[in-house]
Amino acid sequence: MRALASQPSLVDQVVEAITAEIVRGDLPSNSRLIQDELARAYGVSRQPVQQALLLLRSRGLVKEAEGRGLIVAPLDVDFIRNLYQIRAAIEGLAASLAARNGSARAKAEGTRFIEMGLESVKSGSLDKQIEADIAFHAFLGEISGNPLLNETTSPHWPALRRVMGEVLREDVGMPSNIWDEHSAIMAAVVAGDGEKAERLGRDHILRAADVFVARLKAQQKQQSRASTSRRIRLNPRAGAAD
Repeated sequence: MRALASQPSLVDQVVEAITAEIVRGDLPSNSRLIQDELARAYGVSRQPVQQALLLLRSRGLVKEAEGRGLIVAPLDVDFIRNLYQIRAAIEGLAASLAARNGSARAKAEGTRFIEMGLESVKSGSLDKQIEADIAFHAFLGEISGNPLLNETTSPHWPALRRVMGEVLREDVGMPSNIWDEHSAIMAAVVAGDGEKAERLGRDHILRAADVFVARLKAQQKQQSRASTSRRIRLNPRAGAAD
């Protein structure tokens, strides 16, 4: 028998297309997601769009809004903070185990992932930067010897991609800092220094979380002020005291 090539289903392709638009900011928070419009835009029937939206809702990227149907879910700062706390523990463990069990592979293959990341920064492509980031962390999980690490992280990548997209679009300096830290983690893994690799891996995620949460809070505060300003302009008496 001839092995069948694995191809993404139509539903998977629609899921990825919508996710990518959310990550890039083409579909910002609270955007309405109308099935007929999405089906026309992607050149597919309503059925794969409907199934894709259900999957995205289960992943937290889409939510029901009373009177509006499905919308792009606003980012929840508390959820992001909690998610990054868990991820810090996982990435620290992955780096530690990679240093103990996969230093030879890291020495042979690790440079490729760092170069991929640096090239993605030079390209200025948000999609390539996020893809390279995911590949780097997946590689550490792979060579750690514990397959459950990547399996545990995988369901959360849609939310993590979105957070990275929100922040990287606004900060031209942050990508270079990220890859400086990735390079230091990889060097510790290659050296077989599990303790140092764990500390660098954990601290890398916690620092990113601090930056992400602070910037998301600032963005939401700015959006709230802009919304209040619009309401006052539309109804000048809304800002007046009784």
